Amino acid sequence: MPGEDLLRFVGGPLPYSTGWLLLAAVLAVTVLLWWTAVVLWTLPPDRLRRIPVVRDLHRRLTQRRFVRSARAITERHRRGELSAAEAGAELARVVRSFLFVRTGVAAQFVHTGDIARGELAHAAPLLERIDDVRFNADSGVDVAELGADTEQLMTTWD
Repeated sequence: MPGEDLLRFVGGPLPYSTGWLLLAAVLAVTVLLWWTAVVLWTLPPDRLRRIPVVRDLHRRLTQRRFVRSARAITERHRRGELSAAEAGAELARVVRSFLFVRTGVAAQFVHTGDIARGELAHAAPLLERIDDVRFNADSGVDVAELGADTEQLMTTWD
């Protein structure tokens, strides 16, 4: 019979390629990592400081970001784009924002004298020198030195 010869070509469907399974696994892991990154990226700094593995990464990224900002301000002053008072104001903003992100203390809204008496006392001498540059036209404080001291404070802050 001629039909019996064709039965050898009839069978079940071919199995899926393992490549599809690997692609699905890679996509699932990628989506999971992406969601984890989004959640971590949007957490407030006080929560990030409490997560053991993320804490060190957050510290390094924070330091790098704020040191880069302080360096840019010092460079803009060196090029003449900012006066000493303007550079002092921007350095004060950067230092106070850094202190807030690293410690949770709202240093942006705290008087320098109160900072000297609190847990941020280590930063008070720098902030006093920055305030001297900001508010004293006859200040003898060098902005380049302030920038270097700001970077040192940020890199050594625990």
